[in-house]
Amino acid sequence: MTYLADDKRYDTMKYRRLGKSGLLLPAISLGLWHNFGDVDNYINMKNMVTKAFDLGITHFDLANNYGPNPGSAEKNFGRILKEELMPYRDELIISSKAGYTMWPGPYGDHGSKKYLVSSLDQSLNRLGLDYVDIFYHHRPDPDTNLEESLMTLDLMVRQGKALYVGLSNYNAEQTAKAVEIFKELRTPFVIHQPRYNMFDRWVEDGLLDVLEDAGAGSIAFVPLAQGVLTNKYLKGIPEDSRANNPTAALKVKDITEEKLEKVRKLNELAAERGQSLAQMSIVWVLRDRVTSALIGASKVEQIVENVKALDHMEFTAEELKRIEEILK
Repeated sequence: MTYLADDKRYDTMKYRRLGKSGLLLPAISLGLWHNFGDVDNYINMKNMVTKAFDLGITHFDLANNYGPNPGSAEKNFGRILKEELMPYRDELIISSKAGYTMWPGPYGDHGSKKYLVSSLDQSLNRLGLDYVDIFYHHRPDPDTNLEESLMTLDLMVRQGKALYVGLSNYNAEQTAKAVEIFKELRTPFVIHQPRYNMFDRWVEDGLLDVLEDAGAGSIAFVPLAQGVLTNKYLKGIPEDSRANNPTAALKVKDITEEKLEKVRKLNELAAERGQSLAQMSIVWVLRDRVTSALIGASKVEQIVENVKALDHMEFTAEELKRIEEILK
């Protein structure tokens, strides 16, 4: 059956301007870091993507190495585009990145012009697209001159392979240097993708100020701390959790009893607000200068629940104070 998008998909989603650019992003975007690889169920992937779009999520975030295997998330999303979403291409913001290991040898990693150009060409081929809306350098490369990496991003825009460019995992000082180069090149740098959640707040120590001064926005990845800021760990670490997956970034050793006690207290506050812990954690990330929260999902129901967070985005001063006290 041919997919037809929900006619009401734009009625309730909130869209926020990305810095001073002309681009709007949904307050919640869908990331394909996990659960879109060769090892995952394609029908489930397709159902998650189409449901997300039906809910007004227009931004889908990928990277060259997302899988497993590397490249398979882009390949699978490209198939979903071809089979279901291509009639809606002009309503979508599709991003990809390059910066981590993608293929063997000296040219399959980091930030050289050789790697970045080849990587984006491969990504476009897997996605079945002529361009991505946003192309990121995924991490700074200490062994490559910064100008080389950033001039390559600029080249991708001038060649029509990307509309905008972004950075990820650059700290405040590195981002400030990059902004100066982008200004000289007149490159449309519009976004930074940092890790940000209640337990990881490094962006508050300068990065958000740099981005504001640059007129750029941000999209926070792992806003739920890879599932820690959900109801999954309230009673300990379940056997089927990401923390027990040997290939996952989240490790059991990272989930201490002290952290779990904070999670339980945060959950109590969320319940008082009429929200789940996940919902409160998402809107907390969006409370200040972050443009969009980048969620992941393993099933459709998680996306539906997370989008409902936008029904209650406001915090009272007392609620914010209680969160700070819990997180001390």
